[in-house]
Amino acid sequence: MYAKKTTVKNRTGLHARPASDFVSAAGKFKNTQITIKRAGGDEEANAKSIVMLLSLGLSQGEQVEIIGKGEEEVEAVDSLIALIDGGFGE
Repeated sequence: MYAKKTTVKNRTGLHARPASDFVSAAGKFKNTQITIKRAGGDEEANAKSIVMLLSLGLSQGEQVEIIGKGEEEVEAVDSLIALIDGGFGE
């Protein structure tokens, strides 16, 4: 298991297009289970499911934790952290 935390920077949070980009990026790691949650929270979402991700309602300024379990866990988590840190190009 590998986990890292970051803060959502983009104005719209993880909604609509950014969520779609996030799920698409997570889906590239077929042999890794990836979850995302609010840092310190209990509710987790499958990072490969747009419905689950949107259900978290993550907004700008919220700290999130991404957890990977599997063959590509480090690469998966680090790439998703970089996507969030980059503000999804906004």
